[in-house]
Amino acid sequence: MPGTLPRFPSLPRGVMTMPSLPRGVVSPPSLPSLPSLPGLPSLPSLPRGLTMPSLPSMNIPSLPRGMSLPRAVAMPTVSQAPRRLLQDCCSMVDHQTPPGLCSCCWALRPRYKRLVDNIFPEDPEDGLVKANMEKLTFFALSAPEKLDRIAAYLSERLTRELNRHRYGYVCIAMEALEQLLLACHCQSINLLVESFLSTLKLLLETDKPHLHILATNSFVKFANIEEDTPSYHRSYDSFVSRFSEMCHSDHEDAEIQNRIRVSGIRGLQGVVRKTVDDELQVNIWEPRHMEQIIPALLVNLQHRNHTHSESPSEQTEVCFRELLGRAAYGHINNAIKPVLMHLDSHSLWEGRSFAVGCFQIIMYSIQSQHSHLVIQQLLGHLDANSRSPASVRAGIVEVLSEAAVIEATGSVGPTVLEVFNTLLRQLRQSVDYQLTGYYDIAGKHKTTSTEEKTLQDAVIRTIGSFANTLPVYQRSEVMLFIMGKIPVPGIYPALGSPNAGFEGSRMIQVMLLKSLLQVSECYESTNLLTALPSSFLEPLLSFTLMEDPEIRLLVLSILTSLIDRHHNAARLNANSVVFDVSVLELKEDGCSRQDNLFTRKHAQRLYRHVYLACKEENSGRSHYQALFILLAVISLELANEEVVVDLIRLLLALQDLALSNQDSLSTFNRCGVHAVCATFLHLLSELGPPPALRQYVTQVVESRRTDAAYLLPEVALCDSPSLPEGELKVDEACLFVQSKISEALMGSSYSAHADRFNTAYTPQLTDEDHLSRRKSIGDVVSVQMDMDPQFGPDQQQKPQTEQITFETLKNAIEDRGGVEDEDRRRRMQLVQRFQTAPFEEIAAHCGARTSQLQSKLDQVFDLIIRPPPSPSGNSPPRSTPIYEMKFPDLCVY
Repeated sequence: MPGTLPRFPSLPRGVMTMPSLPRGVVSPPSLPSLPSLPGLPSLPSLPRGLTMPSLPSMNIPSLPRGMSLPRAVAMPTVSQAPRRLLQDCCSMVDHQTPPGLCSCCWALRPRYKRLVDNIFPEDPEDGLVKANMEKLTFFALSAPEKLDRIAAYLSERLTRELNRHRYGYVCIAMEALEQLLLACHCQSINLLVESFLSTLKLLLETDKPHLHILATNSFVKFANIEEDTPSYHRSYDSFVSRFSEMCHSDHEDAEIQNRIRVSGIRGLQGVVRKTVDDELQVNIWEPRHMEQIIPALLVNLQHRNHTHSESPSEQTEVCFRELLGRAAYGHINNAIKPVLMHLDSHSLWEGRSFAVGCFQIIMYSIQSQHSHLVIQQLLGHLDANSRSPASVRAGIVEVLSEAAVIEATGSVGPTVLEVFNTLLRQLRQSVDYQLTGYYDIAGKHKTTSTEEKTLQDAVIRTIGSFANTLPVYQRSEVMLFIMGKIPVPGIYPALGSPNAGFEGSRMIQVMLLKSLLQVSECYESTNLLTALPSSFLEPLLSFTLMEDPEIRLLVLSILTSLIDRHHNAARLNANSVVFDVSVLELKEDGCSRQDNLFTRKHAQRLYRHVYLACKEENSGRSHYQALFILLAVISLELANEEVVVDLIRLLLALQDLALSNQDSLSTFNRCGVHAVCATFLHLLSELGPPPALRQYVTQVVESRRTDAAYLLPEVALCDSPSLPEGELKVDEACLFVQSKISEALMGSSYSAHADRFNTAYTPQLTDEDHLSRRKSIGDVVSVQMDMDPQFGPDQQQKPQTEQITFETLKNAIEDRGGVEDEDRRRRMQLVQRFQTAPFEEIAAHCGARTSQLQSKLDQVFDLIIRPPPSPSGNSPPRSTPIYEMKFPDLCVY
């Protein structure tokens, strides 16, 4: 028909159509085939003689949604058209995964692939195409079942761009995955995560630091997403290993190295956040993971070269605190063990500063109810390093001390005695090492006394730190526990090794008493009966009789700290006789009922040991100062008329002791006792007695200052005392007279105790107390055994064969000797010993007498059991003893 267009034969299905040509351009007679594309058939040529006429104006139908026209091809010459068409076809074929003819056509590709392709710009520097990314996000939210395909295709595109080193497109693909994760964090997020994590692993395996940082940042964003549905098929093991490796980066560029390490730390923090609360994920608290994470953090925590918030050390501390803060009860040991191993392998105990800081972070980060687990780990590690150098052991003990202070807000738990037992065992071992000079059994590794003393001081401080965290009742138990560990040769088993001998026991005594002093200094109790029970006071006072001056001084300090409940000792000065009570601000309270009970029960024992302590020849200035402070504290804490009268009687007895020539005291000792009497009596007169006593004491002090200044503490207890030569002679004007003091107290409330005051204080002493210089209580026991004739090896009596009479039984029980005078003297000594000796002496003596009595009874029973002689001279053996035959069972005992 005229006026109508001729109909062209239709092209085969699936063949691309030619793009429309500009108006006026004559089409070529035929299109060449594309030999390089075997999948595309050649286009059929037009019949000969026909040309493609110009098309009239017509409406071009709109393209399907999501499809765009290919860019216009500028064809200045016909010869360039096939080449450009070939390039366009190659680009389309390049973006298809499955082979096939339909995929070659961009318009026929799946919609999700077209949407993914559209987010990539022509120039990667332009960044992600945000409008197309919004279309992709909307499509993903509308069709969540396609999320796994979208993620897989994005991962495929990223892998291809990574292999071609087009890192700009790699960053764009990663950004698209992140936006999809943030937009689709719902039940379908698991469809994205698998491809996302595989992509991150691929980036982390490259050798490009900026890709490592890119992958880490993406993982941190993913870790901050809270998921509602569980996942059963994820694995974070490779991320733990890779992030830990990044924390150890040693890149040659310091700035890049810091950035890589910070990224590794943030990656580990993300792994912890993602796995610690999800039971279905990998157990991050397993030893194999903790042994990678903890050292990686500690390496960066060790080097604090930066102060800004992006430095590795600062990021490490944040991550370390978060990790420990999420640790449950069963995870503490797995988290602490790698810390101990790291400090051991890098010799970080000796520096102490890093180890202490590290455990301060640990103690402040974990939950307070779990803090005792850290203490147990440190104690076990201390025992494991008992054969290590003293510096290592001292470092562990120092960490223990700091950890105990922090743990005060929590509870030590059931390990109270274990803590102190371990520390006391370390003291014993340190003494052995100090004496032998080696800290191993083989004797190959030497140690010095200085190093061991440093360790011993650290252990003593740690004992005090632990005791300060305990309540009052537990401190009393700790003091009793330590007192039971103090070795007394002959009574308590020695703590030292068999080779240490007496010197080792003495050193352990000193160390344990120092530990006891550390505990007692912070002990605060309102009741002295609970602070100083008999089970604690009696063995403590027994150490005042030892020869070692250091031990005696420690005992006096312990007694002062326990009695001084108002901390008045710090305000007292024993080097001056002049006291102004108003300036000293001494704190006084009325004597309570419990204090009166304590006074009646233990005061006389205290007075006696003060008296005995003044008789020691090797006492120094510090001993007399400690004696004065102890007496002053007693008068302040237990102030009543009866106590004041007894203290004045004691001072007069001490003055008589300094004047007598029976004891081998030096001039310095005598002047020191006179100085203590003057100083304390002057203080006592200021506290409450009538003014007449104050005037009399002041008069005697002024007389001494004029005629005998060496009897005052300013001269007698100074650094270089000026003492008289020869025998000490004191005028009566410089002495305190008992009658004048009694006269000064008349007319006051103290006059009610006049009879008691007029009785001189005379403690019952034995020759042994008067002359002995005992090294230990065990020596006293051995002296007693040597003195008693029944302990001699040649004095063991043979079984008697004479007839048993009343006198025989009486002599066996009373152990009467052959000489009446010797027996009387020995019995007097025993009576005096029981009246004046410490508890340990009496206990040891009674134990020996008990065994002796038992042996005598055995001898008597042997005589009773033996049958009478028969006329034939042969006595048949008797299977049952006579006393069992004649007495019922209930009467045998």
